[in-house]
Formats: sequence, C-alpha cells, structure tokens
Amino acid sequence: MEYVYAALLLHAAGKEITEENLKKVLEAAGVSPDEARIKALVAALEGVNIDEVIEKAAMPVAAPVAVAAAPAPAEGGVEQAQEEEEEEEEEVSEEEALAGLGALFG
Repeated sequence: MEYVYAALLLHAAGKEITEENLKKVLEAAGVSPDEARIKALVAALEGVNIDEVIEKAAMPVAAPVAVAAAPAPAEGGVEQAQEEEEEEEEEVSEEEALAGLGALFG
C-alpha cells in the first residue's frame, strides 16, 4: 500500500512517477523499497490518468440494496420479542448492580 501512497504523493506534488522518485519517497518514509514492486507499479501506472481515476473512485456508487424478505411474525410475536429484550436488559442491569456492590465490599 505504501507504494501506491508514494505514487499518489508524487502525483499530488506534480512530480513524475518514476522508479527513482518512488524509491526516494519510500526511503524517506523509512520503507525498504522492493525494486520489483516499484517497477510493476510504474508499469501499471503508465498511461493512466490518475486524476480521472481518483474522481471516479470518489463518486458515490448507487448500488441496489437487497432486502431479505423475512416472514411476518405471528400476532403478538413483536410484542413478545420486545418484552424478552426488556427482560434481558433488566437482568444485565441487576448483574451490573450486584457486581458494583461486590466491588465496594470486596
């Protein structure tokens, strides 16, 4: 990832993305550069309009939202589920209170 960041840094600074420039940026950041990765990145970015790629990546994508059809609960099912949740919350609250008292009295 640091190789891509180095290329973006060079691009933002208006510098040419070359093997030598990438190596300098990586070394300045304390990264031991891998010559093969640098060569591969420079080759991959050749002819790529980075500004256009960044613009496309920044645009929100309207993806369709898949909604799973859940079976409708039986009458009273929703109320029962809510009551169960409230009971669980009450149990947790009581447990927390007891734990707090235990901490006070060791």
